[in-house]
Amino acid sequence: MGDLNIGLLLIMIIGGAAGLLSTIFLVISLPATIVWKIYRKITKGIPLMY
Repeated sequence: MGDLNIGLLLIMIIGGAAGLLSTIFLVISLPATIVWKIYRKITKGIPLMY
């Protein structure tokens, strides 16, 4: 690791963490939104595309 710049390594770690966090957010929020819309459709009769 002699010629690898510490700043470049820091940018790689921060960028990787940002990508990981955004992926986790999408994986959790998309199914949660679908379940929430189905729940509202069943309980309150609100259309899915509203």
